[in-house]
Order: sequence, then C-alpha cells, then structure tokens
Amino acid sequence: MMLFSSRSPACRRPAGAVPAGTSVHFKIMLPRGWRCSAARLLLENGLTGEKPERGMFWCGKDGERAEWWECDFSPASPAPYFYRFLLSTGRGPVTLARGPRGEAVPDRTAPPWQLTAYDPAFATPEWFAGGVVYQIFPDRFHRSGEEKRGVPADRRLRGDWGGQPEWKPGSDGKVTNSDYFGGDLRGIEEKLPYLKSLGVTCLYLNPIFEAHSNHRYNTADYLKIDPLLGTEEDFRRLCAAAGRLGIRVLLDGVFNHTGSDSVYFNREGRYPGPGAYQSKESPYFPWYRFKKWPDEYESWWGFDTLPDVNGTDPGYDRFVNGPEGVVRRWLRAGAAGWRLDVADELADPFLDHLRRAAKAEKADALVLGEVWEDASNKIAYGRRRRYLLGDQLDSVMNYPFREAVLAFLAGGDAAGSMERILTVLENYPPQAVRALLNNIGTHDTERALTALAGEPARGRGRRWQSEARLTREQRARGLALMRLASLMQYTLPGVPCVYYGDEAGLEGYRDPFNRGCFPWGREDAGLVEWYRGLGRLRAGCSCLKKGAFVPVAAEGDVMAYLRRDGNGALLCAFNRGGVPRTVTLPAEWGGAEALLGNAPDAGGHLALPPISCAACRLRYEKRELFLNF
Repeated sequence: MMLFSSRSPACRRPAGAVPAGTSVHFKIMLPRGWRCSAARLLLENGLTGEKPERGMFWCGKDGERAEWWECDFSPASPAPYFYRFLLSTGRGPVTLARGPRGEAVPDRTAPPWQLTAYDPAFATPEWFAGGVVYQIFPDRFHRSGEEKRGVPADRRLRGDWGGQPEWKPGSDGKVTNSDYFGGDLRGIEEKLPYLKSLGVTCLYLNPIFEAHSNHRYNTADYLKIDPLLGTEEDFRRLCAAAGRLGIRVLLDGVFNHTGSDSVYFNREGRYPGPGAYQSKESPYFPWYRFKKWPDEYESWWGFDTLPDVNGTDPGYDRFVNGPEGVVRRWLRAGAAGWRLDVADELADPFLDHLRRAAKAEKADALVLGEVWEDASNKIAYGRRRRYLLGDQLDSVMNYPFREAVLAFLAGGDAAGSMERILTVLENYPPQAVRALLNNIGTHDTERALTALAGEPARGRGRRWQSEARLTREQRARGLALMRLASLMQYTLPGVPCVYYGDEAGLEGYRDPFNRGCFPWGREDAGLVEWYRGLGRLRAGCSCLKKGAFVPVAAEGDVMAYLRRDGNGALLCAFNRGGVPRTVTLPAEWGGAEALLGNAPDAGGHLALPPISCAACRLRYEKRELFLNF
C-alpha cells in the first residue's frame, strides 16, 4: 500500500514548488490495522525555523483495508518547508517520512519531504527558455589575428594553436596560468555563423575583463576588457552582430574575489595605486578583510593571489550594483545577463542588490549562479540560502543533472539517476527549471568525452593527466556515449549548455587539460553534425521549452521519458548497454515519427540497438503528468 507520495496528485495537489499563499492539499492512506486515532502534518520553515502544524481529518475508508486522512496547508512566505506526518496508532506514535523514491516510509530517522514556496511575482527571462547556450573560454576558441594594443609585456603568447596548455609548475612551485593562445572577441564574432548553425541562442563567455592569467578569474579591472581579447568597442560589436543572428551574450561575473594583481589590491604594484595592499587610506581598503595588514588577508580557498572581497561593504556593493556600477554598465554595453561565479560565497544582501540592479537595467536580464548542489535547500556558511525563491537568482548551473546523466551512462543505477532528476524538478520553481543551465562539461570538470570513456583520474596528478589519451576503442565508445549524453542534455527540462569543443570531440582531464584550443579544421564532423541535429530538435519541439516531464522507464541499461505540451509529445529513450533492448510502450504510442534513431512499431515496441538513443514525436495523447514546466 502506498501511504503517501509527494509526486502523486492523489496524495499532494499541486505537486512540486508552489507560489507562496497557495493552498496545498495533503492526503495519506493508512492500513486500517494500524488503528490510527489522530494524524498531524508537521512542518518547518527552512529559513525562519518556525514549525507550523496542521491537524488532519479522517475522510473515509476502503472497507477494512485502508482509510484516508487529509488536510490543507498554505505556505505564508517564500521558503523551503520540510514536512513529515505524525500518527497516533494502536502501536504507538508513528512518523511517516521520505523514502528513497519520494514515497512514505514509517521511519522517524528518514529525511523529510520538501515543499518549496516561492514569490508569486518570480519570473525568469522568456528568451532564455527553449534555447541553446554555448560556453566559450575566450583565450582558446578562435583568434582573429587582429593587432592588439596595450597588452602587458609580461604575457607569454604562444604561436602553436592547439598545443597542450602549460601545466608544469614554475621555479616557485606554482602554476601561473600565464600562457596565452590569443583567442579574442573578434575571433568569436568571426565564428558566429558556425555557432548559428548549431542552433545557439546564447553565448556564455568565461571572464573577459582585464586580468593577469589566461582564465581571468583574478579580475584586475572590472571596467576594462582584457587588451588581449580586444576593446569595449569589440565587445559592443560582438553583442550587436550576435543579436542580429538571434544570439545573446552572457557574462561571467567574478565578484567574490579579485586578483592580488589588480587596480583594487595592487600587491604587485602594476598599477599607479594606491591599492588596498599599499595603503589603508586606499578607497579600496574597506573591500578586503585583513587579518594583519598588508600580508595576511582572507583569500579564496587560501590562494593569496585571490583576495576575498567583502560584499557587504557599502562602497563595493555600490561599485558593482549601483546605478553606474559594473552590472548595469555592461548590460548597457550589450550583455544580456550575468553568470555569477561561486554564487554560494556571495552574501545574501549582495545577491539581492545585484538582481535588482540587473532587472532595473534590463527587465529580461538573466541572473544565473554557479551552485553545484541542490540550490533549493543549500546551506552555505551556516545559513540556508534562498537563491531560487524569487529575489536572487533566476536559475543555476545544473550540476545535479550532469551527475545523473554521467552516472547512468557509466553503468550506475538508472533508477537512481532518474530520482536525482525528479528531485530537482520537485524542489525547484518551474520558472527556474526552465532556465537551468544543463551542462555535461565545463571549464571546471573533465571534458565530457573523457568523463564518459576515459580511465578515471582517481586523484592522479597533472603529469599523468597530461599524458593520458583515449585509445581508439575508448574514443569510439566515448563518441557513441556522447550522443546519448547530449540528447539527454538537450531534452531534459532546462537549457543545454555546450562547452566549446565538446561538439568537435575535444578530450581532456581537469584544468588546464579541459581548456585546450578549439580544433578548427580537425573537428569530428559526424559529432558536429549530430549537434546541429540537436539544435534543430530544440527549435522544432515547443515541449522542450515548457513541456511536462513524465518518467517512462529507468531500469538496467534503459532510461526513457516523455516531454509534452499542448502541441504534442516527444519520447526520448536511451540504451547505454552493449546488447539490444526493447522498451514496451502503450500501444497508442505506436506509429510515432522518428526524429533521431528508431520509432516504436505499431504495437508500441521501441527497439534500441547497443549504445543508442531515440527521439520520437508522438501523436498527441492524454495521460497523467508528473509536473508541468
């Protein structure tokens, strides 16, 4: 007997996250043999700690087998609420809590369910949903050959495009990330037609502001484009040219720390100063937290080249979020929004102000955060965060989906991967789900191809990673698995984000080996064409923008799900194994149109060859849905 399931409309209506003030109906079904005399819904507000309760009413029985208890609860304010049921039974108190698949178990040690209540006014940009994002590490995508002015003399420029990124420590034992291949903004502009052919609708650029490393996460000047990338005029040109093709530009905001070699800190003395390191009278001194000035200060993960910034300092907050601040300045210059580096290390008031600044400048600006865990209930630095309740982020980078996809394709539990997906869909507001950045590889992870087919690094160092390559057999398997991973990435709720070169077959372990140059002229043509097909699939299926998600199968080597809206339905199925599999579907799903791979036969049987996938457009049919997005 199913006692309760948070995902069943028979037990909870509505399912998933709800606007604050919504009346949510709860219904539990109990065996008559338990002799329940009272039932209560116990809740806890995850932000305030308040613990409201609701008594449940006996509402009927099924002979002598089962009985029903019901109640309603309206979350008064935006917050994650956690709940259990407490029963008075003939065998004593019984607590119902969340089992492994969202169903109730009589176990007081099990975790609670989550009910996310968000601001009813919460809205995310319509232009972003349903699109395709392409992430570019600017130094390694394409170089135009245009002459640059004002490039610091201490930069080491390489002429071997495609060579292995520098990884050996210098004489001081440090890796400085100081080799540059010369990719630039004009180079990106030149490749816009290629990006358009992939169906790209948004470019996410890793940092482009002046900084003295090739990754540029050690910002030196937030108000200046790095001279090796070009000028502010080049940035404006790129945004305008991309806009004419229906492509917007998302910037990477690194506001938790600056570089020590920066206008603001100036430890290395590169700038006229005075920086915070040079003088306590510097206007930037209050931005930093010194333990013992000038050499002892808080820094990001202990890296003294990345001094932390105090986001609660009014001067810094105004510099970034004020009317003439960094956020609004670059939106005015053509950017469509911001991806926020290490968002979980930014103070809540700073995030509140940043969102207000972005939306004041452009109502449809996107504010997206780097959060690796479930962003709906994360605790960081002793506080539960409120990223997705309507007053901070529009959405986040969707690392939980990445973990689910890669775990399934690596031979993990299919049901477990489906559970990860469903948990995110249950906990996140639907408008945040539509704007999730679905990645299978980024500048912070192994290349997807390597993660799928390579030998796990298991903590081995950079020398081993620098020498490791996929064998011919591993690469062939990896390319086959990339098709499955990318189809999942493109069809799960959210927006796919392609890390530059993944579509061309680049491989590599972690930083810096995942940051190689795009292999122009040496792309895997078959994989590139596959991604073009995925782009056409996204553009042609409205259900991938706001459609419902319905699990169909998750067992052994097979996973399948349905996306559906009022215009039709798309069935997506995957066989990761080395032998053929058949998914048996309702007979009325037969006769579907195959968009990629096979289609079900007239009897509803879908044949999946080894390591293969399928996407089929179904005839419109009415079936019970799990959650709408």
